[in-house]
Amino acid sequence: MKKIKLDKIVSKVLGSEIFYYKKIDSTQKEIWKRIIEDRIKNGTVIIADIQTKGIGTHGRKWYTSQKGNIAFSICFFPDCKLENLKNITKDIAKILVNIFYDFYKIKIEIKDPNDLIINNKKVGGILTETRLNGENVKDLVIGIGINTVKKYFEDDIKDLATSIYKEYKVKIDNVRIISEFCNRFEKYLIREKIMN
Repeated sequence: MKKIKLDKIVSKVLGSEIFYYKKIDSTQKEIWKRIIEDRIKNGTVIIADIQTKGIGTHGRKWYTSQKGNIAFSICFFPDCKLENLKNITKDIAKILVNIFYDFYKIKIEIKDPNDLIINNKKVGGILTETRLNGENVKDLVIGIGINTVKKYFEDDIKDLATSIYKEYKVKIDNVRIISEFCNRFEKYLIREKIMN
């Protein structure tokens, strides 16, 4: 594990601290562990090259078994009503879809609420988890996984999943994508009055 900086991040809170792991069980689990142990800053991002126990929605496994794909989680302490976040997963998906189109003219579709799809196959997913303090959301943790270069797929997903490179033969700058996500997502949080 090492602490890194991403030059393209201009957001003030999101990406204020970034930790990179060559290999980890799960970026999502690592953030929750740090939250529980009270040793994490608001807006922290954890990035991994490989996840051994990456998680998706409903406890499913998210495979990040090959290097070069996007796998990161981000934490935010919103202190807002849960209803303020009711559309957040789909809005995150829209942000990602727009980033890939703006930078690479790649068309990604959204399968409501959290799957990213190319040619009817899953290329990425979003996991949004919260912890409440009374009626307010105290902790928001978002995990994002996107197959950018993955060539080989595990037996249980090989007919259901794909990667951007497999479909478009385009090499993605993962740092650029993560940086831009932090930049745009912070603007979204401010616009939606989730962040001051």
